[in-house]
Amino acid sequence: MEFLDLPSLMAAQGTVRLPGSKSISNRVLLLAALAEGETEVRDLLESDDTARMLDALKVLGVGVEALGGNAYRVRGVGGAFPVKTGDFFLGNAGTAFRSLTGVLALAGGHYHLSGVPRMHERPIGDLVDALRQVGADIVYRENDGYPPLEIRPATIRPGGVVRVRGDVSSQFLTGLLMALPLTGVETTVEVVGELISKPYIEITLAVMARFGVQVARDGWQRFTVPAASVYRSPGIIHVEGDASSASYFLALGAIGGGPLRVEGVGRDSIQGDVRFAEALQQMGARIEMGANWIEARSPAAGRLRGIDLDCNHIPDAAMTLATVALFAEGPTTLTNIASWRVKETDRIAAMATELRKLGVRVEEGLDFIRVFPPVRTADLKPAVIDTYDDHRIAMCFSLAAFGTPLRINEPNCVAKTFPDYFERFMAVTTPVPVIAIDGPSASGKGTVAARVAAALGWHYLDSGALYRLTALAAQRAGVAWGDEAAVAAIAAGLDVVFGEDSIRLAGEEVGEAIRSEDISFGASQVAALPAVREVLLFRQRVFRRAPGLVGDGRDMASVIFPDARTKVFLTASVEVRAERRYKQLIEKGIAASIQPLLLDLRARDERDSQRSVAPLQQSADAELLDTTDLSIAAAVAQVLAWANKALQ
Repeated sequence: MEFLDLPSLMAAQGTVRLPGSKSISNRVLLLAALAEGETEVRDLLESDDTARMLDALKVLGVGVEALGGNAYRVRGVGGAFPVKTGDFFLGNAGTAFRSLTGVLALAGGHYHLSGVPRMHERPIGDLVDALRQVGADIVYRENDGYPPLEIRPATIRPGGVVRVRGDVSSQFLTGLLMALPLTGVETTVEVVGELISKPYIEITLAVMARFGVQVARDGWQRFTVPAASVYRSPGIIHVEGDASSASYFLALGAIGGGPLRVEGVGRDSIQGDVRFAEALQQMGARIEMGANWIEARSPAAGRLRGIDLDCNHIPDAAMTLATVALFAEGPTTLTNIASWRVKETDRIAAMATELRKLGVRVEEGLDFIRVFPPVRTADLKPAVIDTYDDHRIAMCFSLAAFGTPLRINEPNCVAKTFPDYFERFMAVTTPVPVIAIDGPSASGKGTVAARVAAALGWHYLDSGALYRLTALAAQRAGVAWGDEAAVAAIAAGLDVVFGEDSIRLAGEEVGEAIRSEDISFGASQVAALPAVREVLLFRQRVFRRAPGLVGDGRDMASVIFPDARTKVFLTASVEVRAERRYKQLIEKGIAASIQPLLLDLRARDERDSQRSVAPLQQSADAELLDTTDLSIAAAVAQVLAWANKALQ
């Protein structure tokens, strides 16, 4: 999927059962592989990152059996992998790359580790330096301090003190701690500098303890792994729901009304990101929590409020606050987030860039981001969001749909941690309602749609006008209607303003000009060009704003708004349509005769129904309304009746 268009949203409520935690899943898999005995891992996250780890373990000779229902049986190797050579491509899976680097460096084999280009830009030198202090033999294959790596059999040195930096990524300390039991000697790790992302070290220590290795800790600066430490299977282990993934749905509840409950994490969670709920509470959201669930609602009155927050304790979930800030009163400042810059992308730069597309002011620094929300949510601008192959960018920006329609490029990147995220997202949100009215030329759909919109107080979209405007702009620019690339470029740059009774192109009233027969013919031609339709697809969806939209055209229900609550295919006999067109022209003082109009409509019907791109046809779930013998008032009344029923 190249892109996903998200409509403007009005509300969010429901219950979401979370997928397993990525951080816990990969830690559990690796320790289950190293342990003595078999381990049944339940509720494992099914994602790209865990798939990388599973593939690597199988290459290393670990027995892994899928049991169904996100459960796996892992036959531990007792600390010694059977396979001593191998090449491992780990994509952009940081949790897999860092932890496997640590373990394989002390596993007595010859291995090569690589990933996607972005992984080769993510530093790993601090972990390598620490492992070399233990006796590891690791070579950088390209650039010092960065993957890819070549690992040769280590010469384990006597225990002692190993130093590792803690201010770049907590995954370095995690990889080191998980590997040290393989040495068999007591080793103390001293953290140099401030340890960031402390909650992730808590996860590491808790999972190691479940597998029988107790690490002694002196604050956050010294960690001691006892001599003769051995991983032993706990038998059955459950993976908690992902607390970072919970943040998106809790944010939905805080922005969209709620109540929205997430199940799988709660008061008893070992994950630090559950404290994201506390941040929402500081912003004014109403939070309730149980042992294994958290629920969020919007403030009882007014908007959320901006906050200043040190985010060391919730480094991943803090990203979600950057988009929640769009809906707060006053700026939000997130600090102590330098680790964002060495993730799947430079997340501080990426978040700032994409937030600015929405029309908001953003300040950024080495370790902070500050978001200044619009005075009104309605002032957010529609935007095409780039995701940088980063799952969290995609999921964070989905929240902005509460303020404006969005296009999310490369949405499949969410497969890294939450493959069905957008399906779950849409299941608990309510989009702005749409009434889609399609039909052939001169069937009266434009008049009916405009009156229905006026009766409901909703926005109105004349989709045909966009194609007419494109044809007019192309004609004025001297571009042939069949020149697909050039016409698409013109469509992309259209400066259009729709008023109640006016249509302006680049500030000029063109309501009459686009209704000429010449431009009508041109509109049919440019509408058949795939590139033009792709450009105008998002432009049409942008009109979907609260409280609702009535759109008319030829593919409103089938292509533009397939999720419309009410779909109507409005038609009439070609003779009646020709008569209507004749009367319209005569009233405007334009000479006309019935026979040419009749022939033109028949030819247009044939052309529109046979075109390869979005041909004119009744959507399977659309109501058919034949207006041959109906007045406009009767047609409007019928559409309103259908719409009101759908809205109940």
